Amino acid sequence: MAPKTAITPTREQDYPEWYQQVVKNADLAENSPVRGCMVIKPWGYALWENIQRVLDEKFKATGHKNAYFPLFIPKSFLEKEAQHVEGFAKECAVVTHHRLEAGEGGKLVPAGELEEPLIVRPTSETIIGAMFSKWIQSYRDLPLLINQWANVVRWEMRTRLFLRTAEFLWQEGHTAHSTAEEAVEETRKMLELYADFARDYMAMPVITGEKTASERFPGAVSTYCIEAMMQDRKALQAGTSHFLGQNFSKASDIRFQDSNGKEEFAWTTSWGVSTRLVGGLVMTHGDDDGLIIPPRLAPSHVVIIPVIHGDDTASEVMQYCERLALELGEVCYDGRRLIAEVDKREGRGGEKVWSWIKKGVPVYLEIGPRDIKTDSVFVGRRDKGRRERYSQSRAEFVGSVGNLMDEIQKSLFERALKQQQDNTLKIDSIEDFYTFFTPRNREKPEVHGGFALCHWNGSSEVEEKLKKDLNVTIRCIPTDAVEEEGKCIVSGEVSRRRVVFGKSY
Repeated sequence: MAPKTAITPTREQDYPEWYQQVVKNADLAENSPVRGCMVIKPWGYALWENIQRVLDEKFKATGHKNAYFPLFIPKSFLEKEAQHVEGFAKECAVVTHHRLEAGEGGKLVPAGELEEPLIVRPTSETIIGAMFSKWIQSYRDLPLLINQWANVVRWEMRTRLFLRTAEFLWQEGHTAHSTAEEAVEETRKMLELYADFARDYMAMPVITGEKTASERFPGAVSTYCIEAMMQDRKALQAGTSHFLGQNFSKASDIRFQDSNGKEEFAWTTSWGVSTRLVGGLVMTHGDDDGLIIPPRLAPSHVVIIPVIHGDDTASEVMQYCERLALELGEVCYDGRRLIAEVDKREGRGGEKVWSWIKKGVPVYLEIGPRDIKTDSVFVGRRDKGRRERYSQSRAEFVGSVGNLMDEIQKSLFERALKQQQDNTLKIDSIEDFYTFFTPRNREKPEVHGGFALCHWNGSSEVEEKLKKDLNVTIRCIPTDAVEEEGKCIVSGEVSRRRVVFGKSY
């Protein structure tokens, strides 16, 4: 008989439904009354706030400043860059009327029609470009390094909480430079910042690389990305950084006078990550009992669960737990105070423990009268099984809790890295390639795939064929790809390096 799990179905039984159930049981988010949109609940939003906090500090440390730009973009702005409008046209939400008035039967109807339709921003290059053209006059105004924390809307038809919703939260960096070299350096620097954040804070190993021409951001000269492997062996594009060249500068008339008095167009970049990272965290670390949160991003590091067997001990147990929470709150971990909370809800201890297991808190402590007598705590690590709980003296636990958090953080990264490495293969024959990406078992169609490192001749025809046949795309041309003689996996033509193929979200 299979062991009972807190989440059903399990990952092996139905991975997509498992993901939805983890999001629900961890109390991260739920679908809103507006189709395709989500309500992010406090535990899920606290995760996003921690992601935001860390990244915001990193952006500011590299000279970027926060600003805010309008939600609405005039349609004519989007039309200025042809590739850009073509890339986003199908995803745009459009506002055509203003003001409501009462109609027949008391229903509200739109009244006035707008002179020019407004696009609810899918991304802000065009509206920010319009402002940059006013702010930049001279080379002395450069570089201009701006970041925005905002919401965007992309009219997605098939949605999944955090991974793909009609409205989502993100940050979008936009910068302008006096030379192409400086702009490219910025693009790559921000990509590495994202990669370091994914590895160091999310405990999520990623591959950095450049997108092929067919996968580029609309209007960009080059798009760079970080790609992570989820537990179902699909790729998740977790962040992108774009070198825009002078395309948007010419469209928005962003000019400056150089040191010789010559007028030039600025070189621009844009880069961003979104609440999709929360979905990536779920799928990288979650197990069949729910979410597992890396300590460096956890809304709470330690939850203390009082085990009360009767009214005669309740007061003593609760006071002990509250004193311990205060003591833990004095511990410094990762540059901030450790967050410990006492679960004061009514209810059975076992039910409360399982609720925190499903929410993924790194460490949970169960404390009852017997623990108080020995001045000890009963420790459960979320990255370990329930049978691996242990008793430890209170003083020892408090003194070592920072090291414990580091140990959990490290173990989660190493587990995810092994998953990626075990499912990344060099493939040189088309037969092996199709076998790798074809479900082997109709009852378990998810048991296949991963990252395939293969030679490619650089043609879009090869990309289109593999996407049509297998729904496989080139995830990136790896940054660390070395020159290597080989033959394209499809055409047999000469290739000098391998690229990463995979199925993706």
